Amino acid sequence: MNRKELNPESSPQAAFGARLRRSREEHGWKQEDLAARMGYSSTHISAVETGRKMPTLRFSRSADLAFGTSGTADTFEREWREIRHGSLLEGFPEYVGYEGRAVEIRLYEIGIIPGLLQTPEYAKVLADSAVRRGAITPEQAADRVSFLAERQAALERPRPPMVFLVMDESCIRRPVGGREVMDAQLDRLVEFAARPTTVLQTAPFDIGERRTFDLPVNLLTLPDRSVISYAESQAQGHLDREATSVLPMLTAYHQLQAEALSQAASVAMISQLRKGSP
Repeated sequence: MNRKELNPESSPQAAFGARLRRSREEHGWKQEDLAARMGYSSTHISAVETGRKMPTLRFSRSADLAFGTSGTADTFEREWREIRHGSLLEGFPEYVGYEGRAVEIRLYEIGIIPGLLQTPEYAKVLADSAVRRGAITPEQAADRVSFLAERQAALERPRPPMVFLVMDESCIRRPVGGREVMDAQLDRLVEFAARPTTVLQTAPFDIGERRTFDLPVNLLTLPDRSVISYAESQAQGHLDREATSVLPMLTAYHQLQAEALSQAASVAMISQLRKGSP
């Protein structure tokens, strides 16, 4: 049988295929053996290994189960997300992999509604704006919106995570997409606050220097109770697993929650904006 050699550096898809083949061979498996473990045909395995077929999310997760890489920092799922979402900031695809397994999610956002709570219309306005600025292509914009929908769907699981959200007041006062889009978005926030596994708070402008973060922050508590953080600037994202730097951020988040409005007061502020009151 002829063996097609693939240059892993030629494309992310080729790198995925080369890694799949290398992992299989390290286990001493034939393509038929891996196919049986993953629930695919050997022809499908061959096509992915040689770069003729794109891996899918299901395929990547099946590979992680077969090779025992699920829950590690270097999963096939992470590699798949980097292939599909190459326009995303460094570190973000890996963060999303952890997000889907987190038991607690703590978010702080400035200026825009956090992605996990954005309506499709709100998200599309932001993506289309990036296209008009030349920051991304129309194809990448569509991919961002669909990727966001996948993230949101991943949280609708039988045992959903607790989600704590603190939004700077600028998030709800900054108009995005016009009145209709904003009204629907504010309605989504009120619905979110009514869930039994969520806490929504607004950090009002008048807390001034008591605001503990100057950039958006994401904190995840994983099933083993370890905590990781993700923060990003305009140009790059950074995932941090070191307790010495992550735990102080968790403390700062709790301090911010203490200064923010209660959920009831936050919902009241959002409802007033929804009615057009100042």
